[in-house]
Amino acid sequence: MTDISSVRVGIVGLGNIGHHHADRLVNLDANLVGGMDIQPAALTRFEEKYGVAVYDDVEDLLADVDAVIITTPNRFHVDSAIAALDAGVDVLLEKPLANDLASAKRIAAAARESDAFCMVGFNNRFANAVEVVKGMQAEGRFGDIQHVEANYVRRRGIPGRGSWFTKRDISGGGSLIDLGVHAIDLALYFLDYPEIVEVAGQTRSEFGSREDYVFFEMHGTDVGPEGFDVDDSVSAFIRCADGSTINLEVAWATNRPPTNDFYIRGTDAGALFDRGEQTLTLYEAETTGADHFSDTEVSTKRNDTHQTEQAHFLAAVVEGERPAINTIEQGLAVQRVIDAIYRSAESGAAVALEPSDVSAAQLD
Repeated sequence: MTDISSVRVGIVGLGNIGHHHADRLVNLDANLVGGMDIQPAALTRFEEKYGVAVYDDVEDLLADVDAVIITTPNRFHVDSAIAALDAGVDVLLEKPLANDLASAKRIAAAARESDAFCMVGFNNRFANAVEVVKGMQAEGRFGDIQHVEANYVRRRGIPGRGSWFTKRDISGGGSLIDLGVHAIDLALYFLDYPEIVEVAGQTRSEFGSREDYVFFEMHGTDVGPEGFDVDDSVSAFIRCADGSTINLEVAWATNRPPTNDFYIRGTDAGALFDRGEQTLTLYEAETTGADHFSDTEVSTKRNDTHQTEQAHFLAAVVEGERPAINTIEQGLAVQRVIDAIYRSAESGAAVALEPSDVSAAQLD
């Protein structure tokens, strides 16, 4: 088993998700050596909780670490990630890659030029049930997977209006860039990341801008409708060059039951992965005895996907090899889809995408 304790790890961005990652590093017995934030109160809280050094300048932190986990608001991903990559420090960058496509391309270009690597925080891939799906897929059990229905829907789950999540200039978008980024990545992962040729999407802002909005889930203080200028639900259809397709439904708020379901449809079998519950059901048709349907509940141990992701990241740092999963190229592909959905919603028409080969030439 790889010894990850030799890796000096820092965290950039010490809000709730920064603490979430720090707690899991502690659980892994990883070598958390410091945290960086521009808010004095955040530095004090982190220092007192974890007993490590704190920094108000990212360059100072980078001088003392081998790897960083970046958990800042989306707009600040680009500066921190590029600084780390330029310094030769390996990066685990929380999703999305950036707040917009131009910044995502800048990070990808920096990763190309660096001896260090950038792994993108698509933690849902590390669920045990997802690993089972990918194993069965490799064995050919599903045949050709042709379509994925990706649903990540809350009924009433808008973050606190006025937080950075609901400010487009900081977040880059609303429910799509917050929740949809996970749904898009997981759907593309089930399809083995095919070339995407066309995206059609519609964004909506139907609840967050209302005075009479009824909250049941709220993260942070709510300042009211004036603090909300992003989407709260999205519907999209993604068509790929090999004929495979994705139907996407994402919402912070909507008048329907919440769901985290991913339906995988193959030529020989299908599956339902419930992201929230981490459960898996297989749907097959068989001829043993008589023609019949066979629905199988697959039991897996529920795991902490962020912690499993961290272990994978730190092992790659120790081994000095770029991870083959959660790559910068895949993060950029997801960002291209997000950008295309927003452009499609604005224009009212489907958006054709150019080939997304992220070679050196394409990243310039």
